[in-house]
Amino acid sequence: MDLSNLSPAEGSRMNDNFRRGRGHGSGNGKTAGKGHKGQKARSGAPRPGFEGGQMPLYRRLPKRGFTNRNTKVITAINVDVLNRFEDGTEVTPKLLIESGAVSKIVDGVKILGGGELTKKLTVKVNAVSGSAKSKIEAAGGTVEVI
Repeated sequence: MDLSNLSPAEGSRMNDNFRRGRGHGSGNGKTAGKGHKGQKARSGAPRPGFEGGQMPLYRRLPKRGFTNRNTKVITAINVDVLNRFEDGTEVTPKLLIESGAVSKIVDGVKILGGGELTKKLTVKVNAVSGSAKSKIEAAGGTVEVI
């Protein structure tokens, strides 16, 4: 026996997919898993986060700023990072991850104009700055916004 073939004993794992309060024979009758009396045994138990009338934690903590739920997380890299690719390569976000130029991409990639580019590349990214576009085209490459 080793860790790769361990499994729970037959019948030891319970599925939570059964009807409560259907008599003693069901194994979950009478109080139906709610114990005896008390507020949590009754219908209309308080909502999550209720602290018995005390000011709840989520209202005691200060709230600052604003989070825009439509914001996009754009990964920015400079033009000089593209020098790692061979001449004539088609640079895409997937290729940037595979080469290690970026660790992860959430919503897109933007090429910025920092540094110099010496290779002729076809760049297909989500956004590109004006200076980066002019440097890529000056090196003989093309830019396509996807």
